Amino acid sequence: MELKIEQLKQIVDKNPYIEYWHRALVQLLPDYEINTPQRMAAFLAQCAHESGGFRAIKENLNYRAVTLRKIFGKYFPTDEMAAQYANKPEKIANLVYANRMGNGGPETGDGYRYCGRGLIQLTGKDNYFWFAASLQITPEEASQYMETFEGAAQSACWFWETNNLNQWADKDDILTLTKRINGGTIGLEDRKKHYEHAKHVLGA
Repeated sequence: MELKIEQLKQIVDKNPYIEYWHRALVQLLPDYEINTPQRMAAFLAQCAHESGGFRAIKENLNYRAVTLRKIFGKYFPTDEMAAQYANKPEKIANLVYANRMGNGGPETGDGYRYCGRGLIQLTGKDNYFWFAASLQITPEEASQYMETFEGAAQSACWFWETNNLNQWADKDDILTLTKRINGGTIGLEDRKKHYEHAKHVLGA
């Protein structure tokens, strides 16, 4: 099944760049076997949630102190500490993503360098390195590529295939899909809403 531009317009509402997204997705989805209405619906729903309707292809870490306490409570145990990091995206990323996903400590700058990019917000040095290796480019080139339409879409397709997410799409299992992508269940209801809508549009 090929994704039609009219279908994508319904799934990703009022996006001014829909033709660019459609061109990239039509090329890429078959290569990663995201090729049934159900798989496409699951993929597009997760991408729509992660990227705010295909609008944000780089993670926005410009958080206020109160939001830092809410989202990253274990890293910001006090109001005082949160205030020191508020509205400093680079500093925030270097702390919350330090020493995991292949990243070094806060002083290395890896957290911000490898912050979320692409439609599924690929995050962490390991993911960047493996994605870059799959395309035979450097992680730095991958980082720039992920901020293009094709690169943002391909990094999401690559993550989907690498984590074998089609199996959960085939089972209609949005909960497991969300956990594999998000590491938890943040935004689960919104993801479900996107999924049901996408299934309806695609006739899944």
